[in-house]
Amino acid sequence: MISLSRICSSVLLAVFSGQAGAAALEGKISLTGSRKAASRKQDLSGIVIWLEGRNTGSAPPASRTIQMVQKSKKFTPHVLAVPVGSTVDFPNFDPIFHNAFSNFAGQPFDTGLYAPGTTHKIRFRRDGVVRVFCNIHPTMSAVIVVLRSPYFTITNAAGEFRISDAPPGEYDLHVFHERATPETLKALDRRIVLTGEPLSLPEISISESVYIEGAHKNKHGSDYAPVTEDQILYPGGRR
Repeated sequence: MISLSRICSSVLLAVFSGQAGAAALEGKISLTGSRKAASRKQDLSGIVIWLEGRNTGSAPPASRTIQMVQKSKKFTPHVLAVPVGSTVDFPNFDPIFHNAFSNFAGQPFDTGLYAPGTTHKIRFRRDGVVRVFCNIHPTMSAVIVVLRSPYFTITNAAGEFRISDAPPGEYDLHVFHERATPETLKALDRRIVLTGEPLSLPEISISESVYIEGAHKNKHGSDYAPVTEDQILYPGGRR
């Protein structure tokens, strides 16, 4: 049986013509094996797609300052993609105290407890996947994907994506989805060649069937204490 990755790689390869202008790369993501309720309309937003140059490397990405808001006991947006060197601002728009922390390898950090109407900023200096949590509310989570390449995008609710600023050349295409295993995502890596003409990719299917999501710990590596009420915490409260 011919593997899907081989078929996709063959279809995606094009002959480099040396044209100077950038052209759009577009496609669509689908999900299989989802354990979420089938009765709800599938939301395919929040999947990150990016390109890395194979020969000369990608141009250095320009750093940015981007917000990930804490409101209604949620991080918004839930998935954020940023270039290396960017700063993420975590404003607290809730009437309760919040925290933002990560113990993952992308870049561990901890804002500490901070009050309503205030904010903390974290600069991300190296690439990687950063899974973000609140040390007070166990249901709050988010993902920040920090990239060395400036050529990236995130899918919309229909799973569609578009990268319009990559110049002609040979690239590795990568995909990140939070409910897929590293092995599943690695198998989706592929080589493409941009020629300066628009390129539409075959649909990329991501399986969620192998991924098992476990309960995360707080920043001390312990189970969360029960959240009994949504009152404003004050200095001396649980941190």
